[in-house]
Amino acid sequence: MSEVLTVHEQSRVVPTRPALWWPGVALSAGGAIAASLVAGAARAAGAPLEVAGEAIPLFAFAQLAFIFSLLGVVLAAACRRYSRRPVGVFLRMTFALVVLSFIPDLLTPDIDAASRVALICSHIAVAAVVIPGLEARLRQAS
Repeated sequence: MSEVLTVHEQSRVVPTRPALWWPGVALSAGGAIAASLVAGAARAAGAPLEVAGEAIPLFAFAQLAFIFSLLGVVLAAACRRYSRRPVGVFLRMTFALVVLSFIPDLLTPDIDAASRVALICSHIAVAAVVIPGLEARLRQAS
């Protein structure tokens, strides 16, 4: 007498979320390029881009924009993971952080007005590239 054993595997459907890390790195690179373009255009227009007599190198704009944009990607990932409304939380936090990023540009004493405007415009350019892209990825996940 032979027995037949039937095993039923339960399959679990795991919803897939759109990737955030690689698109975030690409967006960060785009933000770094945007910051460099703004700084280059400002320098070409005559803004000295100096702090206390020291010129700010163009690669510093790209480097800092890339690093802080990657922190924005981490913030987006944290919002997606821990928040019930990740898009709204992400947008409020990034808006506040962009506004706060203006404070050093406005309060550092040895910067002329043209350099201040260029620095603030570079913050806005990076935000204009990175934030909408990350927001779109978060909306796809919702």
